[in-house]
Amino acid sequence: MKGSGIARGAGTVINAMATGKGCAFGIDIRTEADVELNDTGEIEVVIEGHPEEPTRLIELCVGGILEKFGRQGTGAKVVTRSQIPISRGLKSSSAAANAVIKATLRAIGEDMQVLDAIRFGCEKAIEAGVSVTGAFDDACASMLGGVVLTDNANFEIIRRERMDASLVALIYVPDRMIRKTGLPLSRIRANADLIELAYILAMHGDYRTAMKLNGMVYSSVLGVDPSVMHEALEKGAVAAGLSGTGPATVMLVERERAEKLRSSLSVSEKIIVAELYNCD
Repeated sequence: MKGSGIARGAGTVINAMATGKGCAFGIDIRTEADVELNDTGEIEVVIEGHPEEPTRLIELCVGGILEKFGRQGTGAKVVTRSQIPISRGLKSSSAAANAVIKATLRAIGEDMQVLDAIRFGCEKAIEAGVSVTGAFDDACASMLGGVVLTDNANFEIIRRERMDASLVALIYVPDRMIRKTGLPLSRIRANADLIELAYILAMHGDYRTAMKLNGMVYSSVLGVDPSVMHEALEKGAVAAGLSGTGPATVMLVERERAEKLRSSLSVSEKIIVAELYNCD
C-alpha cells in the first residue's frame, strides 16, 4: 500500500519563541513525500539530495500514525524530496512532517481532521528536538496556506486569512544553516515585550510592520546580518524580515516589481522567487 503527500514552506511574520504566539504565511515551495508500507517492521527514510540529514522527525511521524491507527509492527519506506532549503528558517521540518503524515494516512486508508494532523506533527517536532514550540504557526501556514496567527502554546489558531495575491516572495538563502540546538532562548525571551508589540500589530492586520519589527529584533538577538532586509526595504519591498531563526530573509514585493528588485539586490544570485500559498 502506497500514499503520497505534499506540503509547502512558509515565511515568518512573528517568531513564536519569545512569547509563545506566532504568525506565518504560506509560500509555494514544496516538500513531497511517498510512503510505501511493507512487512519489515522497520521505517526506512530516504531524504533525496540530503542523505546526511537526521530522519528522526519523519520516523516519529510515520511510526506515530501507524501506531495511532493500530498498525504497530508495520514497516514503511519513506522517500521525501523538497524545494525548501533545510535549516534556513523556511519551515522545512514543518513541511516534512505535514507531507509524511498526509502520505502515511493515505497509505493506510485513514483520515484525520486537518488541525489534528497538524497538532500531531507539532508534537513530534518537539519530541524530535527540531522545534522549541512545536512551530504550530509554521505548520498551519504550510498545510493551510494564507497567513495565520496562532497560540503555539495551546496549538490554537487565533485567525487565518488570505495573503495579498498581488505580492510575491523573494527569498534570500545564504549558504550557511542555523540549527535549532544551542539557540539563546533566555536572550530571545528577554525581548518578549518587543515581539508582543509586533504581535499586536499583526492582530490589527499590519503584517508588514510586524514582519519588519520581528525581523529586526531576531536578527539582533541571533547575530544575523540584517543588511539584505534593509536593502530590500530601501529598494521598494513592502515588507521584509528574518524568517524563523534564519538565516534566510523573506521579502514581500509587488509582483510587477519583483524581477527588477531581485536583480538590483547585492545578493541577487542567492534569491529564490516564489508565489505565496493561499490554498484556495
